[in-house]
Amino acid sequence: MSQICQITGKKAMVGNNVSHSKRRTKRKFNVNLFRKKLFGVEEQMWIPLTLSAAGLRTINKKGLDAAIKEAAQKGYLTEIKYLAF
Repeated sequence: MSQICQITGKKAMVGNNVSHSKRRTKRKFNVNLFRKKLFGVEEQMWIPLTLSAAGLRTINKKGLDAAIKEAAQKGYLTEIKYLAF
């Protein structure tokens, strides 16, 4: 699976390492990702998601159902797998 947050759509960025002599070499800035299982109240099921730290804060602020709905509208979340408990 690719390194993309399913709520915010964040992915790795490309930049430069800059040495003391100002020599530039390419590098990658990775996203701070977590694999979390969150409980969906409406579905009464566990939902596994790959989230960034900003995605976790978004879920805490808006709620899980609203954040998933918004991510699906923006195209970040294509499919949801549900886990029975």
